[in-house]
Amino acid sequence: MIVIDAGNTRIGRGGTFVAKKLIEGEDIQVINAEESVISGDPKTIVDKYIHRRQLQFKGNPEKSPYWPKVPDRFVKRLIRGMLPRKKATGRNAYKKLKVYIGRPADVKGEPIRIDGADVGKLTKYIKVKELCRLLGYTPR
Repeated sequence: MIVIDAGNTRIGRGGTFVAKKLIEGEDIQVINAEESVISGDPKTIVDKYIHRRQLQFKGNPEKSPYWPKVPDRFVKRLIRGMLPRKKATGRNAYKKLKVYIGRPADVKGEPIRIDGADVGKLTKYIKVKELCRLLGYTPR
């Protein structure tokens, strides 16, 4: 069982690390998912995800792709895109992934940080928490 702290981590680099470990057969728990960041111009990123959420099939809108607004589900959906989910290995790997907002009490173990995924000197980025809030998420 690997516990990964995603706070101030670039979600792309962190997600690829998580996806590789999942394919290798590890159980992964990601904590502080809402504090991870997406690098780039915030306005462009928000526009991209608003457009993505509005895409629907004309024939049957219920079968359209779904992008969640809740930060933990949003991060889990991003990591799902990095897995070969149409194969049995990808489906089994996805079942071993748990993503949490904050740090719940039932998570055991010392969290690790991913090398090379820290925000560092980035100047243009948006936190997943802020992006989800702009997409319509309201925390309880």
